[in-house]
Amino acid sequence: MGIWVQHMAITIGSTLSEYLDAEVARDSSLADTAKTLLALAAASIDVSEVCGRGALAGDLGAQGETNSDGDVQKALDVIAHKRFTEALQSAPVAEVCSEEADDVMVLNPGAPLAVAIDPLDGSSNIAVGMVVGTIFGIRPVVSDPNDPNASFKTPGTTQTAAGFTVYGPATTFVVTLGDGTRIFTLDRAAKVFKLTHDRLKVVDSANEYAINSSNGRHWDTPVRSFIEDCMRGEEGPHDRNFNMRWTAALVADAQRVLIRGGVFLYPGDSRKGYEQGRLRLLYETAPIAFVMEQAGAAATDGRGRILDVVAKKIHERSPLVFGSKEEVASVEAYYDGRQPAAGRSPLFGQRGLMRS
Repeated sequence: MGIWVQHMAITIGSTLSEYLDAEVARDSSLADTAKTLLALAAASIDVSEVCGRGALAGDLGAQGETNSDGDVQKALDVIAHKRFTEALQSAPVAEVCSEEADDVMVLNPGAPLAVAIDPLDGSSNIAVGMVVGTIFGIRPVVSDPNDPNASFKTPGTTQTAAGFTVYGPATTFVVTLGDGTRIFTLDRAAKVFKLTHDRLKVVDSANEYAINSSNGRHWDTPVRSFIEDCMRGEEGPHDRNFNMRWTAALVADAQRVLIRGGVFLYPGDSRKGYEQGRLRLLYETAPIAFVMEQAGAAATDGRGRILDVVAKKIHERSPLVFGSKEEVASVEAYYDGRQPAAGRSPLFGQRGLMRS
């Protein structure tokens, strides 16, 4: 890269490649990360084309084998896993931890980076043509002859980059390299991602929350209390009305929060196998947390910062709450008892005797 690249102004409309060149000029240690992001972006374009064809590409929602989490794989799960794995083979990536593989995959021994990836988030949306996506986190390789998974047993703060792709009406590539969060939108004619949202700043407070309310009977008291108080609107302790949004695709809810704020909750609950929720720490919650924090938002498991958590196993699950700082802080207050528990009946919409 020459002098022009080092002084190149990155503006709305700049390509992902131009942006990454500028980031490497700013910090040369990001060169391998940039190459890996370009490989992920190229695979995202391929998957976007398959998604865009819908049923014309075959039965993308057809069921097959089960994945590492015991979920039944859809045809598009398998396609996405293959496309991303092939793309990363040409990048400086030694190891890949994928939702669709039981164990860590070795791609390029001796390469400096490890990638944790959910090739296709929102699989339940495939058959009905709704939003799906890809989530990824990039981190340095850790060599340990006694532990083949050592690269993935570091805190989320070690990630050199993280992001996600949203395959919706538009295909977007959301990314951070630790210097802010940006959204690049696919120019389908040119087949390149172009910057459309620069240095996103999530508002500190917003009147939207996202949660799968059908599981309400299984929630623990802090989550149930927070949601009940949101539903009380202006008559509740939050003193304002809320709207609920839920897309069944983490990437879509995350992009909405980035653009207009709010809070997303996927807590653990009382069901067997759901004690720590269903999202995976390495390739779902940690990457999303990095993206959120770099946009001025917050991410917690209800008791602590997601990025400080160290995985004990590669497919470890984690509760996740992220979004506008004030809303996330409010959820944490319910967990540590600083917010009185809500009543159990919507009949008690007025503030109760336990509230000031």
